[in-house]
Amino acid sequence: MKTAEIMLRDPFVLPDNGKYYLYGTRSLTCWGKADGFDVYVSEDLENWEGPHEVFHKTGDFPFDKNYWAPEVHRIETPKEMMNGRTCSESAYYMFATFNTTAEDMKGTLILKADNPLGPFAPHSEGKITPKEWNCLDGTFYLSPNGTPYMIFSHEWVDIYDGEICAVRLTPDLKKPDGAPFTLFKASSAKSWVRPISHRKYPGKDIFVTDGPFAYRNEEGTLFIIWSSFGENGYVEAVAYSDNGDVTGHWTQSEKLLYSENGGHGMLFTTKEGQLMLTLHYPNDNYHEHPVFIPVEPLKA
Repeated sequence: MKTAEIMLRDPFVLPDNGKYYLYGTRSLTCWGKADGFDVYVSEDLENWEGPHEVFHKTGDFPFDKNYWAPEVHRIETPKEMMNGRTCSESAYYMFATFNTTAEDMKGTLILKADNPLGPFAPHSEGKITPKEWNCLDGTFYLSPNGTPYMIFSHEWVDIYDGEICAVRLTPDLKKPDGAPFTLFKASSAKSWVRPISHRKYPGKDIFVTDGPFAYRNEEGTLFIIWSSFGENGYVEAVAYSDNGDVTGHWTQSEKLLYSENGGHGMLFTTKEGQLMLTLHYPNDNYHEHPVFIPVEPLKA
């Protein structure tokens, strides 16, 4: 397949062992019942093999709709040895959003596999995000001192002004280690963000936060790229921390990474050393496909 033939939302690329593994939300099942995730494999970001299913719902898996935004990270986690010493093991961890018809309360779980091709199986002890919140788009972040976090979106359906939040994880990535905290609200991007309306919430100005992804430049500045709505529809935006960590004060850049009808992106480095932005475009149901855009390293 060619890149333009792949129909998915929320693209995520894992470069691993000389190949690119592309994950994302199945466009055709995004808004309703769903049962799995796929990966496409390439050596050049243009010609792809797949889709290969990497996760499929089993009978005892309780989530049955809104399978969104799978991200796969190769992570080393502690492992107890028989003699009591601790070493580490490298595995592939998928952060993905799930929902149920019965509860209709989205949340992010962590799945695990030994291979980027899967099969992935549930790893976390249920949702990492609070059970009483609608949350989505969890992404992995490791602090400079080695503390694992998940950064995620607290969805506007709960609070109207969506938030980007973070929660510390236990070293084994099985559950949260403390309460989540807010990094910034969507409305903090005053220079460009625009409210949307929704038929279920008449008269309410709604500000969206989607798809956070953490990136650190060579100077040590920590950025989060994220999506919302601007003057020309769905966009890709940038915020940066003043202390190089999630605990800092966040400033919204006035310059957008992508400004018209495309977003939910992430950054990765190609085999040639080029920093690349991928996102889905257009942001139109059942027409989305990944695009790849060379970018310069982000600057505060």
